[in-house]
Amino acid sequence: MRNILVILIVFLSLTGFSQELNCNVVVNAEQTGNENFPIFKTLEKQLNEFVNNTKWTKKTFKDQERISCNMFINVTQYSGETFQATLQVQSSRPIYGSSFSTPLYNFNDKDFNFRYLEFQNLIYNPSQFESNLISVLAFHINMILALDADSFEEKGGDDYYKQAQIITNYSQQGNFKGWKLEDGLQSRFTLIDNVLSPTFKEFRNVIYDYHRNGLDVMSDDVKAGKEAVAKALEKFQAMNARRPNSFLLRTFFDAKAEEVEQIFTDGPNVNIVKLKETLQRIAPMHSSKWQNIKY
Repeated sequence: MRNILVILIVFLSLTGFSQELNCNVVVNAEQTGNENFPIFKTLEKQLNEFVNNTKWTKKTFKDQERISCNMFINVTQYSGETFQATLQVQSSRPIYGSSFSTPLYNFNDKDFNFRYLEFQNLIYNPSQFESNLISVLAFHINMILALDADSFEEKGGDDYYKQAQIITNYSQQGNFKGWKLEDGLQSRFTLIDNVLSPTFKEFRNVIYDYHRNGLDVMSDDVKAGKEAVAKALEKFQAMNARRPNSFLLRTFFDAKAEEVEQIFTDGPNVNIVKLKETLQRIAPMHSSKWQNIKY
């Protein structure tokens, strides 16, 4: 009996602290000409363990609730402990009542330079700069968590956005690109600054309405779900009027353009005249997709 209790306690302790992410991290070093060096495989293995085994939140996630995501690190130059790379981050979440998932985050981080010594300990401190490698990954993980939470609950991602901003602030001391205002309009600084700015206040409302009131409704009522998605997207007009062709809008449609096209090129019919006009205005870079919308 005592053995059974011990087994149950161990089992509950393991399941009670299930981590938040189901993430596949890939390190590609072909451009260095030394892609077979063991250090790249070691880095890949350590990053997979770090991302998937670190406890990023205070919440308990069941295995089926873990967030699916991918990180593709393309190392372009390598010398000693110094790496120059880019990072493509993608995440998705399931659609209620279906076997499909929907993309949430799609960010191409072009300023991912870091130092790494093979087999070094990778430790995340939420209030202190450890390394640019840790900071960049932690920033994007908090953005993944924030968008996922926002898609299920209005303003559900508050804590994670705030943590992403904290990471941005303390990482500026490292003198790596992407953390400061002067680092350009497509940086990590710009992304979190825009999300939390009143200028772009509709963004988070759209994330919730699009997913919870739109996609998640489609399993019960496809037409109502499509109409809710269209209504959500139209909220972007006010945001676009304040700041046309913003980085935040481009980030959203980098993840969603193909999905929006697919939703509205199939039945049942909904009125899409106004929607097409809105999409052409707020996301003209995807005009070829909007032309395919027929219903």
